[in-house]
Amino acid sequence: MAIPDNWWSDSSVVWYLFQRRSHRTTDTHRASEEPQRRRVRMSEQFNCENCKESLYGRKYIQVDDVPHCVPCYDRLYASICQGCKELIGHNSRELYYDDRHYHEECFRCSRCERSLADEPFVCQNEALLCNDCYCSEFSSKCVACNKTVMPGSRKLEYSGCTWHEECFVCRVCKQSLGSQAFIPDKDDYYCVSCYEGRFAPRCTHCKQVLVQGGVTYRDEPWHRECFLCTGCKAPLAGQPFTSQGENPYCVKCFSSLYAQKCSACNKAITGFGDGKYVSFEDRQWHQSCFKCSGCSISLVGAGFFPNGANILCKDCNDN
Repeated sequence: MAIPDNWWSDSSVVWYLFQRRSHRTTDTHRASEEPQRRRVRMSEQFNCENCKESLYGRKYIQVDDVPHCVPCYDRLYASICQGCKELIGHNSRELYYDDRHYHEECFRCSRCERSLADEPFVCQNEALLCNDCYCSEFSSKCVACNKTVMPGSRKLEYSGCTWHEECFVCRVCKQSLGSQAFIPDKDDYYCVSCYEGRFAPRCTHCKQVLVQGGVTYRDEPWHRECFLCTGCKAPLAGQPFTSQGENPYCVKCFSSLYAQKCSACNKAITGFGDGKYVSFEDRQWHQSCFKCSGCSISLVGAGFFPNGANILCKDCNDN
C-alpha cells in the first residue's frame, strides 16, 4: 500500500506515547522517562498482549517490544516495595538495593526515618540505617575522647580498646604512638624514651636503662652482659656463682682465691654440688671425704679420734 505524501496530516495516522520506566539504584542516578512515538494505522489491530484490549487512545508500556496496557504492566511486572509492601506503579520512582525494591518515599533510615535516596547508608541485620544512626548505635567510641570512631576513618585497637589515630599518644610527650613502639602501664601508654626516663630500672654496673630481661643480684638490677665474675670477668648470668663480700665470683675463681681445702682430697670446699662439709679445729673435709683413715668407714655423725693428720673410728683407734 502506498503511503500518501501528506501522511503526517492523514487522519488515519495517530500518535501513541508510551513510557519506559528505568529503575533507580542507590548510586543516585535519577529515573528517566524516555518518550517514544509509534505510528499505527487505524485499520491495524493494536491490543494489549495480556488482556487483548485495544490500546488505541490509551497509554501503554512495551516490554521486549510487546505492548501492555498500564494495569496489566503493573500487575505483571511491577515490584513490591520492601517498605510498605505495596506495588510500585509504573509512574512511581523506584529504588532498589540488594535485590530489594522500594518506593522512593519508603527508602528511609529504620531509626530516624531520614530519606536515604541521596544519602550514604548501611544495611545492618536487614535494616537500613543512615550513617549517623549506624555510628551512634554500632561504631566504637574512642577511649581517649569518647567520640565515635567513624567508619572508614583511621583508628588503632589494642587490648580490646579503640582510639582515633590522633588520640593514641604518649602520656608524657603527647607524641603519636600509631607508628612506633610503646609500653603500656595500667591505663596509660608511653613511648619507649619517656617510659625509660620515668620508670625503667638502671643497671647497677653501667647505670644504663634496663629495657627488658636482666639479672637481679642482692636486690639490684644488672644487664646480663654486665653481670660478670669479679676475678676472670666471665658472664655469670645463668651460671652457678658465689660471692665474697659484695662481689660475685664464678666457682673456679672463688675456689682458687677463697675456698678452704679439704684435708682429705685437698680440693676446694665451695658449697656447690654436695655442698656439705665437716669442720674440726682448723681443718675441713667434704662430707663424702670424712672417713676413717684406717677402714674408710664414714665418720659423719659418728664419734672419731684424731691421730695426727689422720682421723680414726673407735675400732681402728682401739687396735
